[in-house]
Amino acid sequence: MNIFKNLMKEWVIPLALVALLGWCFTQFVFTGAVVNGGSMEPNLLNRQYVGVNRLGNLQRGDVVVFDATQEDPQIRPGNKDYVKRIIGVSGDTVTYHNGNLYVNGKMVNQSYLSIGERTQGTAGEFGISWSLASLSATGMWQVKDQNKSVVPADAYFVLGDHRSVSNDGRYFGFVDRNHILGKVVVPFWYDSNVKDNINHQSQHFFG
Repeated sequence: MNIFKNLMKEWVIPLALVALLGWCFTQFVFTGAVVNGGSMEPNLLNRQYVGVNRLGNLQRGDVVVFDATQEDPQIRPGNKDYVKRIIGVSGDTVTYHNGNLYVNGKMVNQSYLSIGERTQGTAGEFGISWSLASLSATGMWQVKDQNKSVVPADAYFVLGDHRSVSNDGRYFGFVDRNHILGKVVVPFWYDSNVKDNINHQSQHFFG
């Protein structure tokens, strides 16, 4: 009996506490994720490993992971989480014209994309110009997001970097804050341009 008590005290309980602390850390502080698909190319590639900061303050330009089962009615089987970039925050207007994005009438710095990645697919689906109001009137958005011209409170408008292959806010509407799992952070050994485009784009969102 004493051997059992000593075993519990010296091994089982400490290991259980370590496991609990590890679980709490990944659930509420920091965890990892694997990118699935090419919607964030050229900055994030398919099957690339990234970190996810669950405590980060979210800003325009940040790349986030969110629960797509709560946002995209057309989600493909086997998918669950999407990785996209925040373009608009609560109260913002977002417009697009001929490859350029504008938030509240101010042009967004998209130096992290080529002209092709900014235009291909976008113009083909929605024309050379669109706004939140025109997108929300297409009938593709969730009912809660339709007939809106600005980003609602506690929500975000997101886009993928590779617009021609990205299933993003243009197709399903806004992402609720409580469905976002965290902010993407790439490790220190990644290319400096990628680190700047992912970890620090919020610092020069408007150039």
